[in-house]
Amino acid sequence: MKLPATFFEQKNVVKIARELLGKGLFTKIDGVVTGGMIVETEAYSWKEKGCHAFGGRKTARNEIMFSDGGYAYVYLCYGMHNLFNVVTNTKGTAEAVLIRAVEPVAGLEEMKARRGELKNPYHITSGPGKLTRALGIDRTFNGKYLRDTEVWIEDLGIIVKNKDILASKRIGIDYAGEDANLPWRFTIKDNKWVSK
Repeated sequence: MKLPATFFEQKNVVKIARELLGKGLFTKIDGVVTGGMIVETEAYSWKEKGCHAFGGRKTARNEIMFSDGGYAYVYLCYGMHNLFNVVTNTKGTAEAVLIRAVEPVAGLEEMKARRGELKNPYHITSGPGKLTRALGIDRTFNGKYLRDTEVWIEDLGIIVKNKDILASKRIGIDYAGEDANLPWRFTIKDNKWVSK
């Protein structure tokens, strides 16, 4: 069952980042469904320097972050990786959750074909740029509604217990100063698909 709009419109982006663990992210492209269970997330809020919309700064790139929760925010990182984020909160409040890794549950052969030859089978979706390539997500997905038919998040009926969730600082945002140390990265303990 697809997550309701009310899930994405909650006011606490950190809570949503934790609650997305165990949920399923799926795409349907040319009739082929691919997707996986979310095992790693990072929260971002306009109130902290790690966020593209820090201080409420709106740009052509981050504009979708200011919409109601439940939309995809996809941007290019390092000029080569498309990164997939879930917009949260309500209109005017720029917050989002970066999906960093998923454990494949559907369309594995298609994902392998999209990723090409890999020495380590876990490298199919164990990182934010890897999972978008595997799921066929590019920047045309930016602004797509996450309860639609092309990309969606659903409840897989999996409950990840608090004792199985690890919180740590986010990756690759040293520019954010003290905010880089916020424990806003969440992973499922001992899951082999978490990024290294």
